[in-house]
Amino acid sequence: MGYSPISATAILSLLFMFSSFSEVQSTSFRIVNKCRYTVWPGILTGADRTVLTPTGFTLKSGRSKTISAPKSWSGRLWGRTLCSTDSTGKFSCVTGDCGSEKIECAGSGAIPPATLAEFTLNGDAGLDFYDVSLVDGYNLPMLVVAKGGTRGVCSSTGCLVDLNGACPAELRVARGNGNRRGVACKSACEAFGEPMYCCSEAYNTPDTCRPSVYAEYFKHACPRSYSYAYDDKTSTFTCAGADYIIIFCPKPFTSQKLLGARKEVADLPLVNKTMMYIGSRHSKGASR
Repeated sequence: MGYSPISATAILSLLFMFSSFSEVQSTSFRIVNKCRYTVWPGILTGADRTVLTPTGFTLKSGRSKTISAPKSWSGRLWGRTLCSTDSTGKFSCVTGDCGSEKIECAGSGAIPPATLAEFTLNGDAGLDFYDVSLVDGYNLPMLVVAKGGTRGVCSSTGCLVDLNGACPAELRVARGNGNRRGVACKSACEAFGEPMYCCSEAYNTPDTCRPSVYAEYFKHACPRSYSYAYDDKTSTFTCAGADYIIIFCPKPFTSQKLLGARKEVADLPLVNKTMMYIGSRHSKGASR
């Protein structure tokens, strides 16, 4: 039996189809701890999505772990600090705790304040949507880098600055036991609970909810991070076919230099250079 030759158009169509198919099959998250202390990452999967596992683990200083995310996954990742297990076997953390009483969060999210990396993979037009949010407060510097993207802007985002030491007193979270060193920084919503800070009730639209002086503090230090609920325009990024590196405690100057070579396009710089020095005196504090 003879075979009809395949046209060049058909071959190109097949190649495009397979390329598009492979683009959305899986995404890897490489989670890197560059802090001088152990971090316990937590992961929460969005509703009706395949659960990403593990949901929590230990990541020592200088170590990394790569996790494969299924097609169309959505959820958030964060770091927990100052964690320990008591005599009864109960596991807890001073910041970012998920309340599961175990290393794995098992479907529980971060208790504010916590720096969050948020992802929706293979969303509208096949693009991944991602951001680093300080809407629920801040506990760790974090950087998200998209690698190998085929479409979209694929810019890096995050908060490279250690804000704990310079956190406004009314938002500061201290470790306790007489230690007043800041280990996290609350959002104004959590600190005061007022609708104008929470973008709720009469302030639940983009027109009525404006950034507070506290949101502007976060935005000034970390220009590409979400600072309040309607901070979408400069804080949400898209990419297709990428894998992601999530770094805890990236070095601001080193990160700026490395990412500068990528010639990324974004409305705002990754970090306000006038703020980079503020965490230098406090970078060791969370390990104690």
